[in-house]
Amino acid sequence: MIDTPTVVRILDLVGTFVFAISGAVAAVNGRLDIFGILVLSFVAGNFGGIGRDVLIGAVPPGALTDVRYLLVSVLAGVITFFRYAGVDRLRNPVLLFDAAGLSLFAVSGAQKAIDFGLDPVMAALLGMLNSCASNVTVVNIDNGYGAAVVASLINRL
Repeated sequence: MIDTPTVVRILDLVGTFVFAISGAVAAVNGRLDIFGILVLSFVAGNFGGIGRDVLIGAVPPGALTDVRYLLVSVLAGVITFFRYAGVDRLRNPVLLFDAAGLSLFAVSGAQKAIDFGLDPVMAALLGMLNSCASNVTVVNIDNGYGAAVVASLINRL
């Protein structure tokens, strides 16, 4: 039988992967290079979870201490970069991956909040906040804000 922390970790990593694909698709649509795609896939995949962890006191956040989050985000970015035609063939890939990411992060965020002692109502609210923060990040990336920020950072180097 799989224990609760393992299930939460799996849901979190799958949610990270699907949101990272959404960020990578938006980055490809913004005509970013591989570096920009990888940065935006990490940001889109991990921003909500980092915020959730900080709010419940799980510091440093799992996405910054567990290399699996980085690897999952990079894998999503690389797959999207090299197989964009296959990812893009889905009816509407950003919406599809956003929906999957929203549901996975809502569940994993609520469960992690319960594990840290929050009552169920507050855990549900934190789960929604977790998924919405990641989704807002993806939407801003898709609207070109992420590409502008990454381009600005690269120009300053």
